[in-house]
Amino acid sequence: MGQPPPDQPRGPRSDPGAWVDFHGDFLFRYAVVRIGDLTAAEDLVQETFLAALRSANAFAGGSAERTWLVGILKHKIVDYLRRRSREQPLGSDASSADDALFDARGRWQVPPQRWPTNPSQLLEQQEFWEAFRRCLEKLPPKLSTVFLLREMDELPTQQACECLNVTPGNISVLLYRARMGLRRCLETHWFHPRNGT
Repeated sequence: MGQPPPDQPRGPRSDPGAWVDFHGDFLFRYAVVRIGDLTAAEDLVQETFLAALRSANAFAGGSAERTWLVGILKHKIVDYLRRRSREQPLGSDASSADDALFDARGRWQVPPQRWPTNPSQLLEQQEFWEAFRRCLEKLPPKLSTVFLLREMDELPTQQACECLNVTPGNISVLLYRARMGLRRCLETHWFHPRNGT
């Protein structure tokens, strides 16, 4: 009665000895983008494989093997960011340029430029994502981390706050600064203004 049906084997679909070959590069890139530290990313991927090996019998096959491994890695990244935020002071990621974006009434000083193409088409282009990645890397580490956790990984606000050791109000400010930084960078390096606009 407690046995899974024959078409849903318990445990990973591939041999754990082949996980590094099948998933290692993907998991490493995933970790590097989120934490920006090559050595720490390697360590987190190794910890992910060890945790997966220990819990391989609990994997019910309800998702793809890579999705399962990414889920484990996400938890490792959250734990790593939580530890790192306790060791580092919050500091100031403030940019005086943000203050110049709006007037006293909260209106744009200089309105955002029109983007010359359909954004949904741009999202499908590899070049856009490469430009986006470069812009994300230019942000201060705290800003890129909060953007990745909330916007890319869709981590709930409370969990992101715990990870980064900040209040919900601070998260809002950090997200605002990250979005403005990305906007400025993408307008400069990807979306070129039309003549006369």
